[in-house]
Amino acid sequence: MKKIFILVLFITTVSFDAQKQDAFDVGEWFIFRIHYGFVNAGFATMEVKDATINNKKVFRVIGKGFTTGISRLFFKVDDLYESYIDKDTGNPYQYIRKINEGGYAKNQEGFFNQLENTIRVKDYKNNTVETFSIPKKTQDIMSAFYYLRNYPSIGKIKPGEFVAIDMFFDDETTKFRLKFLGREDITTKFGVVPTMIFRPLVQSGRVFKEKESLTVWISDDDNKLPIRVKANLSVGSIKADLDGFKGLKYPFETKLINIKPN
Repeated sequence: MKKIFILVLFITTVSFDAQKQDAFDVGEWFIFRIHYGFVNAGFATMEVKDATINNKKVFRVIGKGFTTGISRLFFKVDDLYESYIDKDTGNPYQYIRKINEGGYAKNQEGFFNQLENTIRVKDYKNNTVETFSIPKKTQDIMSAFYYLRNYPSIGKIKPGEFVAIDMFFDDETTKFRLKFLGREDITTKFGVVPTMIFRPLVQSGRVFKEKESLTVWISDDDNKLPIRVKANLSVGSIKADLDGFKGLKYPFETKLINIKPN
């Protein structure tokens, strides 16, 4: 389960908006309930706040993942991810990654220089500082969530087509690719939700059974909110469902009712 909560924190916000307006705003918060097989393994939350960097207002996005109940007795997880994002470009200024997963711990902070295409990473656990070259518009794991929610022209994507971005994670830049599968109405605790279905392409072997072991359902409305995630792992499977939300920028659309943003 070591990678499960990193996965859910990332995948639960891989969502898109075909319009120029942001699909989110300060005050948005939502929570996912994570099941490992038949066990309620834990939760993952996402939140958007205001912050200031270099006298400029930016988005501060915060992701947390943690095990609960009996799962916590066998595998304790406490993960914190943060990113400070330019409100105009969607590019990150800084990220924080502070995690503890069954004894596996990291405490890092990264500082982007988008003009020089570099990132300076401070590793507080190992007391090191390194600078890496990166492609233009490279995202960190958290900023990628929200960058993709505002990805242009996603409404024109056809089944079988891909979206790709550069993402910096674990001291290297990788190309993160998502394949659009189509649309589907799924039943949730909130009602029947129209969704768009995406399949991120992941590396097989260490955690996942195969390259295409993940499936993600995103609300087919202006919020482009993650609704459900399923993944087949090397051992077992996980399912994450949206369990609560507040502060959405747009009404949350279902086949039964439309929930207005509060």
